[in-house]
Amino acid sequence: MTTHNVLVLPGDGIGPEIVDQGIKVLKAFEQKLDVRFHLEYAPIGGAGIESDGVPLPQNTMKLAQEMKVVYLGAVGDYKYDTLDPAIRPEQGLLQIRKALGLYANLRPVKAYRCLLHASTLKPEVVDGIDMMVVRELTGGLYFGQPKKREAKRALDTMTYEDFEIERIARQAFEIARKRRKQVCSVDKANVLSTSQFWRDIVETVAKDYPDVALSHMYVDNAAMQLVRNPKQFDVLLTENTFGDILSDEASMLTGSLGMLASASLGDDRYAMYEPSHGSAPKYAGLDKVNPIATIISLQLMLAYSFGYAEEAQLIETAINQVLEAGYRTYDIADTGSTVIGTSEMGDRIAKALLALPSAHSNKIASA
Repeated sequence: MTTHNVLVLPGDGIGPEIVDQGIKVLKAFEQKLDVRFHLEYAPIGGAGIESDGVPLPQNTMKLAQEMKVVYLGAVGDYKYDTLDPAIRPEQGLLQIRKALGLYANLRPVKAYRCLLHASTLKPEVVDGIDMMVVRELTGGLYFGQPKKREAKRALDTMTYEDFEIERIARQAFEIARKRRKQVCSVDKANVLSTSQFWRDIVETVAKDYPDVALSHMYVDNAAMQLVRNPKQFDVLLTENTFGDILSDEASMLTGSLGMLASASLGDDRYAMYEPSHGSAPKYAGLDKVNPIATIISLQLMLAYSFGYAEEAQLIETAINQVLEAGYRTYDIADTGSTVIGTSEMGDRIAKALLALPSAHSNKIASA
């Protein structure tokens, strides 16, 4: 029997309870395919501060490097806001991304027919949305040096090396080849030198992908087009800061951040999977929040890290069945739907998955 290793980092706030729902679905997936996932648990973020005094404990980092695949809940809590920014929970997330070289963040944005009402846009604008935001994750403003704050001025530096742009561009083009073969690269090349450099490198990479159409769009226009005509986008390629903002905007096209999953990929099969929302500490323990983004992140993990792309589609089918049956968490509820809690949503999706006919096993990656 094939066994795969996964490091589970529940984190803070709602992190542990949404991760629990993902694990329920993973256990159902194990039964369907007769495979096993060996899980190790470790602290990160506020949980790391409580256990080891730092947001990324040394043992957590060691396990991540050994096991390579990480399943994360969320990090952060209001009670740590008075700490020095250098040691707050969020630093644990930035540090593990950097240490594992997770340079490519993938955020699929797809509209569910039964949730068109949840978007603030007209249903006809939202219906049919199916895009992938490909965000560079380890460069730009978040990591550039120098970075400092003084009494009367502050400084952040946006910097990119050519190899950083080239590798994320190749990810975007490879993904586009398996979709509708369109890449829209987002920048601010009319103002920023880094964006001019970004555009030049992306155009060079595009020569290796003559079957993929490349277009460019300024970030301010991209923000507007996402609400004006979102269905025009297939793969949206962005640098770090722009991608952070645009992917959150794109999430609301589907009605809730609770529906937006993500995968962060690096070289040598390092990967981390997490929902795109935060830790929402005020909702922790209330059995209220939406676990679907975390469950879709599990689907991405099964596809990208373990080669179960076809089989993992069953999870999306199970989610859709539960939603079509009228079950909703509070954030996506509408008139006539049945509002359920976090745990029941996980239970119902796991049960729906087990009831589905098994997909033909076509594993393409080893443990």
